[in-house]
Formats: sequence, C-alpha cells, structure tokens
Amino acid sequence: MGCWAKLKSSSWACPTAVLSLYGFFANCRVAEPFLTPYLIGPHKNISEEVVINYLFPIWTYSYLAFLFPVFLLTDFLRYKPVIMVQGLFLVTNYVLLCFAPGLPAMVFLQVNYAVVTSTEVAYFSYIYSVIPVENYRRATGYLRSASLAGYTFGASLSQVLVSLAGMDYFYINAITLGIVSMAFLVSLWLPMPQRSMFFKGEKAAAVHSQSQHVGPQGAHRPEEPVMDKDGGASVKEKMEHNGSPGWCSRENVANAGHLLWQSFRESYSSRHLIYWSLWWALATAGYMQVFNYIQPMWDHIEPSATSSIYNGGVEAVCSLVGAAAAFSVGHIKVTWAVWGELALGLFSAVGAGAVFLMALTSSIWACYAGYVIFKSCYMLLITITTFQIASHLSMECYALTFGINTFVALSLQTIITAVVVDETALGLDVVTQFIIYGSYYAAISVLFLIRGTYTACVNHHSLGQTEAEEQGSNVEVISAERF
Repeated sequence: MGCWAKLKSSSWACPTAVLSLYGFFANCRVAEPFLTPYLIGPHKNISEEVVINYLFPIWTYSYLAFLFPVFLLTDFLRYKPVIMVQGLFLVTNYVLLCFAPGLPAMVFLQVNYAVVTSTEVAYFSYIYSVIPVENYRRATGYLRSASLAGYTFGASLSQVLVSLAGMDYFYINAITLGIVSMAFLVSLWLPMPQRSMFFKGEKAAAVHSQSQHVGPQGAHRPEEPVMDKDGGASVKEKMEHNGSPGWCSRENVANAGHLLWQSFRESYSSRHLIYWSLWWALATAGYMQVFNYIQPMWDHIEPSATSSIYNGGVEAVCSLVGAAAAFSVGHIKVTWAVWGELALGLFSAVGAGAVFLMALTSSIWACYAGYVIFKSCYMLLITITTFQIASHLSMECYALTFGINTFVALSLQTIITAVVVDETALGLDVVTQFIIYGSYYAAISVLFLIRGTYTACVNHHSLGQTEAEEQGSNVEVISAERF
C-alpha cells in the first residue's frame, strides 16, 4: 500500500506506469498475426481476392480520412478521452471479429480499426503533457518498451496456441478480446492532463512565441505540467487558467492555429530535416503496404488451410530483432548527420532485395526470412530518423512533424492502394504487388544513395578545407614565433 501511495504521488512515475500498462495490453493482440487465415477460413468465409482488393483498402482510405482531424481533436480534448476511445474501439474490433457474420460487418470492421490506428498519436503525445521535461527520455523508453513487449508477447502466445495447443482461430480472437478489454479498463485510471500543447490559451502562446528556437527537443518548454496529489493542476496553473479565454473560445482556437503554424515553420526550417522527413514518409508508405499484405503473401505460398503456419513466431522474431537493431543505434559511433543519408540508401536497398525475395520465392521459410530482414531494416532506419528529427525540434514541433509525416506517408499509401490494389483499378494479385513494392523501395534506395554520396563528399571536402586552413594558421604562428 505504501509503495502504491509513493507511486501515485510521483509527478511522472504513476502516469508513465499506467500508460505503459495500457500500451502492453493494447498491443498484445494475440489474433493479429492470423487475421487473414481467420477471414478466409470457415468462420468468415471471405475469398482471398475480396480481402486483398476490397476489404484492406477500406482501412487505408478510412485511416487517411480520420488522421488529421483526430490529431487536432487529440490535443483539443487533452489526450485521455482519445486514448479511452482507442481502447473502446479496440474492444469493438474484436467483438466484430468474434460475433459479427457477413461481409458488411467486416467492412465496418475496417472503418472501426481505422479509428484505432488514427488515435495512436495520443499514446505517445499524452505523456508529454503530464510529466516534467527531465523525465521525457525515460518515459518514452518505457512506453516504447511496453508496446513492443506487448506485441512480442501476443505474437509468441498466438504461435504457441496455434502450433502446440491447436486452438481454433475463434478462441484466439476471444482471448484477444479479453486482453484489449483490460486495456480499456486501464485507460480509465490515467490522470487527466490539465493543458494541451496547442490549445493552451493566449498567455502560453505568447510565452511560446518568445521562446522559439531556443534549443533542441523540449529544452525551451514554456511551462511544466505540474500535477498535484489529486491529479489536478498546480495552483499557479489554475490561476492562469482562470484569467485566460474560454477553452473553446475563438481566441484560443486562433492561438492554437498560430502555434501550429509556428511549429510547422520550425519543423521544416532546414533542408536536413526535410530530407529525413522525406525518407520517413516514403519508406513508411512502402512499409505499411508490405505489412498489410504480408499475410496474404504467406497464405499464397503456404495455404493456411492445408499446412502449419508460423506467422506469430515470425512477427515475434521481427520484434526482437528490430528492438535489438534500434537499441544498437545509440551505441554506434557514427556521425549520422554526415553518413545518415547514405545509410538510408544502403539499408533501403537491402529492404528492396528482401521484398523481391518475398515476391519471387516459392519457399515459405525464405519468405519469412525476407520479411524479418525487411522489417528489421525499417525499424533500424526509422529509429535513426526519429532521433535525427526529434533532436532538432521542440516537443510541440516533434508531435506536429510526425503527425504531418504520417499524413504524407498515408497519402502516398492511399495512392498506391488505389492504383495497385483496389479492385476498381488494377486489382493486381499479391505477387505482382510485392514486385511493385520492391521496385518502389529500390527507387528510394537509389534516390538516397545519390543524395547520401553527395552529402558525404561535400562534408569530406569541407573537412579537408578546414584542416588545410588550420595547418596554414599553425604554420603562420610558428613562423611568427621564429621571427
């Protein structure tokens, strides 16, 4: 009891612990690695072509429609309500999978899941509004670890239940329903933030304007989200709130728009950040296509109805390898500002080769290996990109930049889906799709190999000039001393 009281009284440990617990349960979706076999199996009895060319594109279009409005609504409602909505829609998602028959119900399921994915921005944004700035790094690490642990545990458990227990997919979905219901219940315990990042009133907006460009991520935060023991705002913050315009007032909305515009200008103020953001958007669009349609590819090579499949085990391995690759970034002594763009090109080329392997092989194990390589490369590079972008931005810009990058990535994914996948356009089979995705990644690798080589040469030339100037100045000093 004393330990719980100490945890609850902490300014950052309690919300971080509760949100980490939510992240674990929300990402522990045991049934997810076997979604396609479940849909095309006897429970739903939907053809593979309908799943690929009709159902899955609906999620992409709905996600794009929801993303930006949900991003603004998340900040306006101060995060917790949106996290609760995500938990509730996760529960609805698996209620539909378990008990709703027919194609119309699965169409609604795709729209419902689009709400879940569009509200993911609230998971990482929430914590920055309720904890002190000095705890940002630790809290972010805990949250990412919790979500990764939940995903790995869920994927591993699903494989055990399918391979060793021989459990029917319906019961795996029922277990997942119970787990995500726990996530929704945990979300009710989250403390309610007392302010948002952009809808913060005229006084805070003025302070923010004066402190722009002072330092990197989080260094110039104009105000700290101090919480009292009852989860409310500090006395100072309450006094300021009483003298500020109404929460939904025209002044507050105008100030929010002004802060958004300032953050946008800061986010894309340098060519360096633009190039990293460009790779982020391009690569993420391709990654989401591969991730969305890898299960139909596996089922095409090794039909789940007639053989044993290891989707869950492969996803668990991907999570562990990706986590190790991401962890290694902080321990590799590389000047990412110089060599980073070249690394983007090189690893994108490896990823392109892995996608071609998945498309052209007839061996399920070779396809599994290609997917592990591809996903590991992406997770390594997205970690480097995240660090490079976030280290140059304030927290307001951090949230906005990744929201915009996600929107651009999703727009590109929507175009690819509409042209390549949708049955109203080309409606290509899954093998041809993966050949196109491999070509897409190959084009990204060529672009960034050229850009990375140019950047490395320019920096090497500049370094050579600097060393020559330093040597010349040293010679002049020695000559002057002799004289």
